Amino acid sequence: MLGSTLLKCMHLNSSFRLLSFKVLSCEIDYNKPESLKAEKNAKQTKQILTYLSEFAKAGGGAKGIHRHTIKNKKLLVRDRLKLLFDPDSPFLEIGLFAGLFMDYGTIPTAGTVTGIGKIQGQFCIVGASDATVKGGTFYPITVTKQIRMQQVALLNRLTCIYLVDSGGAFLPLQADIFPDSNHGGRVFYNETVMSSLHIPQIAVVCGSSTAGGAYCPTMAEEAIIVKQSGVIFLGGPPLVKAATGEIVSEQDLGGALMHCSVSGCTDYFAENEEDAFEMCRESVLTLNRHQYSKPTSYQEPLYSQNDLLLISGKNYLCKEDMYVILSRILDGSMFKEFKTKFGSNLITGFGFIHGMLVGILANCNALTFQDAQKGAHFIQLCDKRNIPLCFLQNSGQLVLDSNTNSNDVLKSRAKMVAAHSCCKVPKITLCISDCFEDDNFTMCGWPFQPNFFLSWPLANISSRNIESKTKTFEFLNKLMESKNIDDLEILFENNTSAFSRASHMLCDGIISPEDTRQVLALCLEIAMNKNL
Repeated sequence: MLGSTLLKCMHLNSSFRLLSFKVLSCEIDYNKPESLKAEKNAKQTKQILTYLSEFAKAGGGAKGIHRHTIKNKKLLVRDRLKLLFDPDSPFLEIGLFAGLFMDYGTIPTAGTVTGIGKIQGQFCIVGASDATVKGGTFYPITVTKQIRMQQVALLNRLTCIYLVDSGGAFLPLQADIFPDSNHGGRVFYNETVMSSLHIPQIAVVCGSSTAGGAYCPTMAEEAIIVKQSGVIFLGGPPLVKAATGEIVSEQDLGGALMHCSVSGCTDYFAENEEDAFEMCRESVLTLNRHQYSKPTSYQEPLYSQNDLLLISGKNYLCKEDMYVILSRILDGSMFKEFKTKFGSNLITGFGFIHGMLVGILANCNALTFQDAQKGAHFIQLCDKRNIPLCFLQNSGQLVLDSNTNSNDVLKSRAKMVAAHSCCKVPKITLCISDCFEDDNFTMCGWPFQPNFFLSWPLANISSRNIESKTKTFEFLNKLMESKNIDDLEILFENNTSAFSRASHMLCDGIISPEDTRQVLALCLEIAMNKNL
């Protein structure tokens, strides 16, 4: 009774603090010529983003889907996820654009669908092979995506579930798949280390689990295998015949009955896929893990989140634009700014997103000595108070002066980098426009392993100040007229673009700007499990 009363008081106290924050007043003049132009650019970009998303989600296309569903009589990967996750579960997909327009071809979703959702009310991360894409074989980018999945699981202490349906490594590229410390073997290393850290590892063998991929289910804490379709072996029947002359069927060599009754490699025998996913859901019930519960009531922003789409279409974002963005993602459009008059190129302060307190760092130019000093101070403050951090990367016009690289500036930036590198609270980074020079270091970029790293579609990350987005906007019109997916390759040719980085798995995903508040809230809710 006392605990319940205390919890109610905490929620009331949280609401009281929220109401005491300053309301950001950030109206937009939609009739300005630059606003109209920005809105056009943003809408075109959103249509291209939607088109690319549909292409990636189609996997191997009509031919691959026909072979998978009609010939092999198996469920499509996204249908499997629907059966596995709770009916009302949110879904945060990781690496949707991974594998598009790589040097060795286009591998939609890198051949594996990865995402976070709720199973029995608990957030779990799932890596599911898509056998419609190249038979589910692993490419170098597939391994990169799998390792990122496990990093996200470790950073957020999420149960890992592997839906295996793979033909193993794509052998022509095996030199980039097997030997190095961050290649294929690392996946199995991570699996065992996470298990030792009490992060559960569960595998469901829905199809082939061959060659190196056979280790995934055998090293999991619990493994489920589907009758007839599920098989596990290092070398298949053709290899056995070539090596020994023995003729053996796939089922006798490594089928469900053999592994459940003879080898003991798998723990549960499923009659079909539906049965397998129900068994997996039952296993999650036995994990005995606590789940963070976010506040159930909160205030919506005073302004429409659709305004963020307009903002994203601008050539560059100034400081006023950053306040516009904050007013559209924070509860009640309320923000308590920290050190308002000290350090003009970095905005720091507190706000709530879906009732969850968060520390915001948003830059709008190269960081000065004062900016970096303020940033380091604020990060340490949030770390002491166990407040998660959200970094909004934006280099603005990057106006550099003679003092930009002076020793005191570099030292203060180094302190800010050290502060976010060593802090223990969850960190979420969103690149909303351009991120130049060392902003990617000071603002918790990809190398610093934030819990999640996301981008808006027109963002760029570069070690130098690149050209404005004018050229990008110029060919948006041309791309809109085309319905050929190959014509969109131009978006991936610039290695600094959000699309190229997403393809090479150098970010967790590209989000549509108007979804920013919802996505950040979901990321925060997931990341808050870290400290339980």
